[in-house]
Amino acid sequence: MRKVLIIATMLACFGISAQAHKGCGKDWKDKMNSEKIAFLTAEMDITPEEAQVFWPVYNQVEKEKDAAFEEVIKTYKALSAAVEQNADISKCLDAYLKAQEKMRETDNNAAEKFKAVLPVEKVAKLYLGEEKFRRQHIRKLHNKGDRPQEQK
Repeated sequence: MRKVLIIATMLACFGISAQAHKGCGKDWKDKMNSEKIAFLTAEMDITPEEAQVFWPVYNQVEKEKDAAFEEVIKTYKALSAAVEQNADISKCLDAYLKAQEKMRETDNNAAEKFKAVLPVEKVAKLYLGEEKFRRQHIRKLHNKGDRPQEQK
């Protein structure tokens, strides 16, 4: 019963986060986020009270990480174009390295934000759970290619 309450709370928090992504048209991303929330909730064994304060912080951190990642991609593309055209390479390289540094800072600051609302043991379980979730999905994607194609 407790896990059902936790999952329901997480899905409600996810609903708020999903509204922020409205219009992105990425059903797979919404599905993946729902699975991730349920998985992490179980892995971390957080209480409903902890969930109430943790998930809004987590969602905000994820938004910050997404923004930092988008900037890395943008500056990578600009750097790639600059190298191909042999123009403004130094400026583009500096921008790319700065974006990479910002992404690392965002990751480092996340841990402090999480520790402010959860015990350190549960923060550690969060990081372990995220990696475990990532590896499971990579394995799933990898194994899909190993299956024989169905005959039509």
